[in-house]
Amino acid sequence: MLPDHLQLLEFNTKLKSWYLENHRPLLWRQTTDPYKIWLSEIILQQTRVAQGTPYYEKFLINYPTVFDLAAADERDVLRLWQGLGYYSRARNMHHTARQIVEELEGKFPDNAIKLAKLKGLGAYTAAAIASFAFNEAVPAIDGNVFRLMSRLFGVFTDILSSGAKNEFTNLAKQIISQEDPATYNQAMIEFGALQCVPVSPNCSVCPFTYMCYAYEFNMQNKLPVKMKKNAVKNRYFNYFILQKGENLAMHERRGKDIWKGLYDFYLVESTADINSPDDLPENIYLEFWKKKGQFRQVVKEYTHLLTHQRLTVRFWWITVSEDEVINLPEDMAFYSKSEVEELPKPILMDTVLKEEMFI
Repeated sequence: MLPDHLQLLEFNTKLKSWYLENHRPLLWRQTTDPYKIWLSEIILQQTRVAQGTPYYEKFLINYPTVFDLAAADERDVLRLWQGLGYYSRARNMHHTARQIVEELEGKFPDNAIKLAKLKGLGAYTAAAIASFAFNEAVPAIDGNVFRLMSRLFGVFTDILSSGAKNEFTNLAKQIISQEDPATYNQAMIEFGALQCVPVSPNCSVCPFTYMCYAYEFNMQNKLPVKMKKNAVKNRYFNYFILQKGENLAMHERRGKDIWKGLYDFYLVESTADINSPDDLPENIYLEFWKKKGQFRQVVKEYTHLLTHQRLTVRFWWITVSEDEVINLPEDMAFYSKSEVEELPKPILMDTVLKEEMFI
């Protein structure tokens, strides 16, 4: 149901008019600096604008240029990122900053094809930077745009299917404004975010009802089609916070599991929720610490939701005297109170320490 040429011109004119009147004055929309645009796009992946804005401001204060970010220690970058989740975004961002500085003399590629070759930049992010910073006529298609195009033009392809990206991209290429692609992309994203919302959009104030397939056939709540659902894995974490004087035992998480590069406490994962450490398999460290210190269970049980995982988390606090000789796993060490505050940690660790009034 793609409109003819004149209708497309009218669509673009009305879209731009709506955007100029209704858009939010977001900080990253006030610049064409590719570094600042890139930073905002990475932060806003899977993050709401209200939550991401303070992080954007903090990162620009600490790392005003790509050279500053490239020169930073990864631990400091992760610490600043703490609370946003999806920490691989921060690690990829840091890696890419170094790549841009070392291989490209600090200059961002000026088109979407070259940008997409950088680590952590998918098709949408590359297109967004290319159009917003360099005015390239390439469509930036995020979830808001998928929804808007599906409803406007009656596209029933499952947006999570393998062919959806190509189909929607080809459609978007026929619609995008060649004269002002930056404003067009911003307007499409903003219209989906503010007007053509996921549930029960207010079509009475929409300027495009005359051409909207979903409105004509009352299918606003059936489009876009999104059939696949990812199963959620339940995991059970049992943390043991070992305190010696004013120091806590922590270690850096490695491997391919969640929270890589962040610091947490001694962890024993179980196959089900437990009420006591006695319900866990025999553990030489826990047996040793039981003899040396005092156990105290943190009363509150925590549920922590990740994209495809639901964590049920319990904490036990173990206090040992300062002069005790304590055996630790080789990857763990004691850190002072001030060091613990500065270490990059999963937000859940930070929450528990604050609730327990340690920091």
